[in-house]
Amino acid sequence: MQSCIGWGGSVEFILFNVSAIWGVKMRLAVVSSDGKNVDLHLGKGHTIYIYDYEDELSFVEMRKLKMDEDSKHQGGKVIKTCSDCDVLICVQYGFKSKIKADDAGLKLVMDEGPIDEVLKRYTDHVEFMKNQSII
Repeated sequence: MQSCIGWGGSVEFILFNVSAIWGVKMRLAVVSSDGKNVDLHLGKGHTIYIYDYEDELSFVEMRKLKMDEDSKHQGGKVIKTCSDCDVLICVQYGFKSKIKADDAGLKLVMDEGPIDEVLKRYTDHVEFMKNQSII
């Protein structure tokens, strides 16, 4: 975190992974049951679809995980499987998974809907933020 002096106090800015946002290739993972929709909780993410983004999206691969249907808190498995990714998008995630993702340097994003629409929303947001100046 970086601090700067603002109007009468200290203003905190959270610095993002600048290389991932400002023009360098970014790897995105989405959790999906059918390859068409982001429709699973992170801990139930038995199938993960990987995309690269640098000016446009390109599909990389599908990754399958063996999940224990009787076990809770399996988000850690998904996070380990996405260790080469910058962003992981799922419908929902738990507190423990958030901590594990933060420790792994992985940004978790909650969204749902068709994969192409979810990825477009996220990449549009990245492009918008890339063009903003922080005073």
